[in-house]
Amino acid sequence: MPGLAAEQDAFSLVRRVARALNRRVSDLVALLFHHKSAGSFGAVAGFAIAVVFAWKFLRSSPGRPRRPAPKRPPAAPAATDSSASDAVEPVGDAGKLITRQIVAKRLSGCRKVTCQLLGVVFEEKTPEELQKHATVRSSVVELLLEISKCCDLYLMETVLDDKSEENALMALESAGIFRTGGLMKEKVLFCSTEVGRTSFVRQLEADFHIDTSLDIVSQLSRFIRCQLFISSMEGGQLAANVFNSPSLEQFFS
Repeated sequence: MPGLAAEQDAFSLVRRVARALNRRVSDLVALLFHHKSAGSFGAVAGFAIAVVFAWKFLRSSPGRPRRPAPKRPPAAPAATDSSASDAVEPVGDAGKLITRQIVAKRLSGCRKVTCQLLGVVFEEKTPEELQKHATVRSSVVELLLEISKCCDLYLMETVLDDKSEENALMALESAGIFRTGGLMKEKVLFCSTEVGRTSFVRQLEADFHIDTSLDIVSQLSRFIRCQLFISSMEGGQLAANVFNSPSLEQFFS
């Protein structure tokens, strides 16, 4: 570059002048010691003036040019962790998420749900069967747990004796229905007649009731916001606020 070459030439010139002055100083010092005359002192004075000007020139001359430091590229912004910003549930929880959304949509804002056990939660369909054993349908366990998370859920049944109550509670506990705390044993109610079950639903002021008895569903249709009648029959003769489905799982699927 022309500017850089000119500065280097000037620096070389200054170095040559300095070397010449250095030799001149040596000669004059020798002359001063050998010839202590007025002319010698005048030569020393002239030399001193030349040294002063040379020193000022050296101070004002630019130093050796430095190569500019390479510019560092600006730091790239930290990559956004999409897994942190968009929290996605694990693949194993996808089914639970979908079930939760369907439950919320089907219940339509209902906050208190009552549900019969026989024929809905249990494989058994009659009180006589419940006297001997109780078997929870495996396909309804997670569904009941999801309902209990978004609603106040009560389970109820008409039983013939205390043994039937014990069988029902043991089956529910073994299936893990009580494991989340949303549904407790105190929310499992037993009565001896269907009239008693109807009274339970009305006293609890349920928003949504699930039952297999057409008589109970019909009696409650005037008082309950929504009902689900579990039966394989078509719902042509049911009230407008009563849904019909062959099973609890199919209704919430």
